[in-house]
Amino acid sequence: MTKFVFVTGGVVSSLGKGIASASLAAILESRGLTVTLIKLDPYLNVDPGTMSPLQHGEVFVTDDGAETDLDLGHYERFIETRMRKSNNFTTGQIYKSVLDKERRGDYLGKTVQVIPHVTNEIQEFVKRGARFGEPDAVDVAIVEIGGTVGDIESLPFLEAVRQMSLKLGPNNSAFVHLSYVPWIAAAGELKTKPTQHTAKQLREIGIQADALLCRADRPIPDEERQKISLFSNVPEWGVISMWDVDTIYKVPRMLHEQGLDGLICDKLRLNTPPANLKRWDDLVYETEHPRHQVHIAMVGKYVDLSDSYKSLNEALRHAGMKNHAKVKIAYIDSETITADNVNQLNKYDAVLVPGGFGKRGIEGKINAAQFAREKKVPYLGICLGMQVATIEFARHVAGLKEANSTEFEPDSPNPVIALITEWKDADGTIKTRDKNSDLGGTMRLGAQSSDVAKNTLAHKIYGDVVTERHRHRYEANVNYLERLRTAGLVISALTQREQLTEMVELPTSVHPWFVGVQFHPEFKSTPWDGHPLFNAFIKAALDHQAEGKSLKVAA
Repeated sequence: MTKFVFVTGGVVSSLGKGIASASLAAILESRGLTVTLIKLDPYLNVDPGTMSPLQHGEVFVTDDGAETDLDLGHYERFIETRMRKSNNFTTGQIYKSVLDKERRGDYLGKTVQVIPHVTNEIQEFVKRGARFGEPDAVDVAIVEIGGTVGDIESLPFLEAVRQMSLKLGPNNSAFVHLSYVPWIAAAGELKTKPTQHTAKQLREIGIQADALLCRADRPIPDEERQKISLFSNVPEWGVISMWDVDTIYKVPRMLHEQGLDGLICDKLRLNTPPANLKRWDDLVYETEHPRHQVHIAMVGKYVDLSDSYKSLNEALRHAGMKNHAKVKIAYIDSETITADNVNQLNKYDAVLVPGGFGKRGIEGKINAAQFAREKKVPYLGICLGMQVATIEFARHVAGLKEANSTEFEPDSPNPVIALITEWKDADGTIKTRDKNSDLGGTMRLGAQSSDVAKNTLAHKIYGDVVTERHRHRYEANVNYLERLRTAGLVISALTQREQLTEMVELPTSVHPWFVGVQFHPEFKSTPWDGHPLFNAFIKAALDHQAEGKSLKVAA
């Protein structure tokens, strides 16, 4: 039977529940257990798909087309299990399901209430995510509850997991609580009172933590751990210090050395081999001993919050490790890039233009694509980054001076990027939409396959077929493909059904490395293998860097 670990947070948000949950899952997986993770988000949105990245961070996309919380990206990067739609749900989804049942009459005329109807629905969603009772059920499901203890929004979730723990019986569930231990500079000491209070709040709603993960900017001394233990009713060995580290890949070793996985296995009566964290140790060694350093300019529109590009940041770092290089990312606001100052990109080894929505900052992205094309700097355009590269090429090479996307200029005389009205979704169903459709759920989402043209950079990277995850509404307009091809743009991958553009590039005879992709390859990158597209991009950046150095030496 599947066992459950419920992870909660207190004091403040953004302490790293996702990393802590993923790290615990990684250690348990290294003990030979099958593990999955589930994220419960307390907000009323149905999913994060319509939320600004500046407010919520990146929207992660699964193979089956779910728009989810960015923590699912951490989960996939830390463990082997792939996430699905059922691994993330929100208050909005819960209430929508309950209300649909009420309208159908499923509750037989009863008054619908938070307890038991909403809390029961939460438990059913959790079991579904864990595949509880199914033949392919996992050994352990780690359930991360968003928000902090004390939030009104989180209360139904906390009550639901309290009830669930009771129903599961002893030794079938455990509770891990993440808290904050601040360093007060004026006093010159760590303060344990916030952690005492949040543990007390948790007990007041009927949950006793089995382990407390105490976040701080430094290791927590034994004296403070003893004090936390005394006032939180958690044994001292369950009070675990989580201090700031320079790479998140050090966290599994940190938690293991303090016995968190042993504590959880004892509580859940799991008899397993010892943890084997050699792959994590090797990974940390690689991050700390790079042979090279490469500088990437990321020209985006959500650069004020690095979490907006979380998977992208990690994919670049993974590719850096595969190339034995430290990747330094400069986040440049595309609104600030003009034709007059675009030469500031000269100091970087490569240019990357990520995805995004809306007109703001588009001309800056187009300027960045033009600079990379003309100066022969390695360029990678992702989603919108491919579209702006196509617009730039159409304007300045193909002679379509007013080329644009109907997303930005609905009446553009040369809409080289336009809204597609029909496509096949990740589950194989045919979807349709128009310009008046709701924003939520009207994108091409999830993993889809495309055929790759031979004798292209794309084929060298992917082979005959590329299968990647998507999240976009607008596509390259098929009516302009021949005009662009004639002008020299290589359409190197097309979808298998609709023959829509998936990859564009410039011939290596005119540019060393210039690629645009309509999909989001960053969602499938892992620290173990990197991703073939990003590995090739960082290799191109290193080659460009080396060529620049050799030219300086020759001069």
